[in-house]
Amino acid sequence: MTQRILLLSAYDAASHQRWREQLVTMLPDYHWQTLALPPRFFQWRIRGNPVSWLHQPGLDESWDLVIATSMVDLATLRGLHPRIANTPCLLYMHENQFAFPVSDQQRGRVEPQMVNLYSALAADAVVFNSAWNRDSFLQGVEGFLNKMPDAVPGGVIETLRERSSVLPVPIEDRLFIEQPRSVNRERPHLLWNHRWEYDKGPDRLFGLLEQLEQRKLDYRISVVGEGFRSRPQAFDRIYQQFARRIEHWGFLEHRQDYDQLLRSADIVVSTALHDFQGLAMLEAMASGCLPLAPDRLAYREYVPADCRYRSLESDPGGESLVAAERLVRLLKKPPELNPPQGWRASELAPKYQALVQQLMARA
Repeated sequence: MTQRILLLSAYDAASHQRWREQLVTMLPDYHWQTLALPPRFFQWRIRGNPVSWLHQPGLDESWDLVIATSMVDLATLRGLHPRIANTPCLLYMHENQFAFPVSDQQRGRVEPQMVNLYSALAADAVVFNSAWNRDSFLQGVEGFLNKMPDAVPGGVIETLRERSSVLPVPIEDRLFIEQPRSVNRERPHLLWNHRWEYDKGPDRLFGLLEQLEQRKLDYRISVVGEGFRSRPQAFDRIYQQFARRIEHWGFLEHRQDYDQLLRSADIVVSTALHDFQGLAMLEAMASGCLPLAPDRLAYREYVPADCRYRSLESDPGGESLVAAERLVRLLKKPPELNPPQGWRASELAPKYQALVQQLMARA
């Protein structure tokens, strides 16, 4: 009989959707059923998903494994549905709310953090998409517990660490180029391919471009990514001040156009203050781009040291300066391309398979 997996995605953002669809494709020998909620109304969604799914018949069926993403309130779901309570559960942490930067309006909201913590405690296994994600989560939980005034149980961090592992979101094999390509050192094509939000550091990108202009560096740039109704003013400033440098601007509707851009750019740039794995960087590196990223977050796990610039989170101007200096050095003597082979789907599929089978054996 085919083993059955229930896949839950409570805030089905683009990266979450892509991961779950890829997981089903990589592991075709199971019967899959997915419950997903749209990625909007974040505060309501992360706390209210058990109510939204209260009468979903799938939660009362028999499953061999439940896989839930980090926005799912797994503890509450297991309490409301006896079948889920007695089924092995894997929690996949795309991000964690302890390390997620928040705006001034969001400060002091601990409920999203509590959902992450309770879900991790309720899961049989917790899988993170990067070691940095795992470590920042455990550090955040420790800090959270230290704030509790009394009745703090012992061994929580040790328990969570024991059930935690790292398995990245895979990069499709088709994106990896077979032959290394050379960097256009005379007029490089820079690519900034991130969400158009404040935590991706668009103000630092503006500062970097100002530094390049001061150095009279000839370059082209594409600024692409998912945009929203409200976006940081830095994007308007970039478009107005550097329009003559821009090759592509905004969101590319068709995936084939985006893939072509990845293959045509020379250097993929990150200025992010938050990136739990960095799919945009990994995809561009697989496609032959040289990376330029700050020395922080998950970038230390796959961006070579000579492609990372000093992290100065509290000094945007200083960070833009060191980023420009690093870029100039890269162009003078580009290092050999180092595609992230360990993040290939074909490399990771057997590891996902082994984990799934291990958890199913507990049933």
